[in-house]
Amino acid sequence: MAELIEEPFWGNFSDEDIDFKEQSSLTGVLGAILLLMCFIGMTGNIYTLVVAFGSMAIRSASCLCVYVINLALADLLYLSTIPFVVCTYFAQDWFFGDAGCRFLLSFDLLTMHASIFLLTAMSLERYWAVTRPLKVRIVGNSYHKVASLAVWLLSLLLTIPMMVMIQQREGGSHKHICFPTWTPDAFRVYLTVLFGTSILTPGLVLAILYSRLAWNYWISTKTMQPQVTGRMLKQKLFSRIFSIIVAYWACFVPFWAWQLAKLYWSMDLEISSTAQAYLNFGVTCLTYSNSCINPFLYTLLTKNYREYIATQCEERQGRQYAFFRRGRDGKPQAEHVSAAEGVDQIEETEDIH
Repeated sequence: MAELIEEPFWGNFSDEDIDFKEQSSLTGVLGAILLLMCFIGMTGNIYTLVVAFGSMAIRSASCLCVYVINLALADLLYLSTIPFVVCTYFAQDWFFGDAGCRFLLSFDLLTMHASIFLLTAMSLERYWAVTRPLKVRIVGNSYHKVASLAVWLLSLLLTIPMMVMIQQREGGSHKHICFPTWTPDAFRVYLTVLFGTSILTPGLVLAILYSRLAWNYWISTKTMQPQVTGRMLKQKLFSRIFSIIVAYWACFVPFWAWQLAKLYWSMDLEISSTAQAYLNFGVTCLTYSNSCINPFLYTLLTKNYREYIATQCEERQGRQYAFFRRGRDGKPQAEHVSAAEGVDQIEETEDIH
């Protein structure tokens, strides 16, 4: 629920926003939109979990599914805050106490960081799968579980200041609001740090990874004969991961741009309070829409990965059959495995991990 950041207030619950119901006759429509997004996102992410857990039975696909499961859980946690947002919009009051302020308003920070960190870890693992296949080959599935746990702990660490420095207070007309207790300058610094950890730094890392991957693929297609089906599926796999990252940026960069504009140039923003309320709600819906889009992308990603694994198994079985058949004919077996095929086998083996 950090989707609407006001200075010095946090969330939808500032004194300025307390009059949102009177400012707009569309409150019911806006609440209905949020609830619809909650239903679609919850349904999609639950379906994603079912598909991902089913794919865990395939040992070679389980490493990717570990990340997909954690991403879907992050989206579910984020969407779970929508009913509280809608309730507050209609009641123009905060009914969930001091603990609700500390935990509910921190869930989006937690899940936002967990999502981008998991996407970065998944992209980094795929990058190593291409550039360091022999090293990645020895990494077991437990590594991905530990990495996911570390991501959640790091995300929680970045969220703790918000949990500690926010509390419930009584506003006008005996209504309750969630209010940060730190100074405006400290609040500004904290949010700037969060922008760096959730958008800027992961964005730079991902840009470097995917530019290097593009270079590696361009070199590989010029130096060896491609296995058409396998390479097409591999490229599709990377494109799915990249599309998830682009969707994250498209949904969260406008949100952060608006928040930073209010933090640093609030005096220069000649926007009415009503327009700001609409803009706040717009960027809120945009961030929630990411959790509605992701299940579709996660499901396609899992499907593409399973297809890729199946194709590699078929190609490997066919290659082994030809290898042993020619060996029985008395021909030297090593002559029938080219250097390019050897490199492909190494890449294929590590991709399974």
